[in-house]
Amino acid sequence: MKKAMTGRRILFAVLALAFVAAIPLLVNSGCCTTEGLAPVEVREYEGTDLSSINDFRENSIKGPQYVDMEDYTLTVTGLVTNSTRYAYDEVLNGFQQYKKVVTLDCVEGWSVTILWEGLLVKDLLAEAGPLGNAKVVIFHAYDGYTTSLPIDYIIDNDILMAYKMNDVVLPPERGFPFQLVAESKWGYKWIKWITEIELSADTSYRGYWESRGYSNSAGLDQGFFGG
Repeated sequence: MKKAMTGRRILFAVLALAFVAAIPLLVNSGCCTTEGLAPVEVREYEGTDLSSINDFRENSIKGPQYVDMEDYTLTVTGLVTNSTRYAYDEVLNGFQQYKKVVTLDCVEGWSVTILWEGLLVKDLLAEAGPLGNAKVVIFHAYDGYTTSLPIDYIIDNDILMAYKMNDVVLPPERGFPFQLVAESKWGYKWIKWITEIELSADTSYRGYWESRGYSNSAGLDQGFFGG
């Protein structure tokens, strides 16, 4: 009996040593490596059904933009006491982040309801210190697109500048690194690929589509031509 027990112990010890010796081979062969999985977008949030990030139509003025993050900076300029400049990570790590479900309505007749995540534009403005005569916030995009909104609208409505949609980082075609969530406004105010936020006193400023006849106020309760 003692001999049988001793034999089993020896067998177990040999098997254990063989397994330990095989670990480097298994890891090197790739069988035990850990790889990151692609993020999965959520399609429901707090009881609200969400559209897919693939439900958008491509209608930008120059097609999807692919921003080089090594060179990217976000600037806040114009009528401010302190012009500011941020790298992408500084925007994400330097400000409180918020989530909000908002529907984008396009003048082409389609709409999407998305869970947006980002920071409040008014927090960026507060750090730059708007001057008393600043009335308008002009947004500039990587592709040259511009649009503007009253500073009171930005502040009073807690307008987000999003870096995620449905828990997924914005794809390039959706506006990476940042898209404006201009709730209650037509889609042409939802500027993508934001690179600069400029404070201005020029209430007559007209952006890309506004200078081509689209409404500058862009309220969903109004027509989108003229005004």
